[in-house]
Amino acid sequence: MKELDVVRLVGDFAGISAGTKGTIVLEYDGTHFEVEFVDTMGDTIDVITTPSEMLALVESV
Repeated sequence: MKELDVVRLVGDFAGISAGTKGTIVLEYDGTHFEVEFVDTMGDTIDVITTPSEMLALVESV
């Protein structure tokens, strides 16, 4: 995974439900990513540092 890839949560994390989609906005070290999570309307829910094991790749750009 890399910056600008679309991902989804594989489990609940930091108050955000499993399956929520987001975009990687920053890669820290290959094991953690800053992800902007959005709701179904495309509005930002939160931007959270997320471990890679909590993410699944949806679309790579």
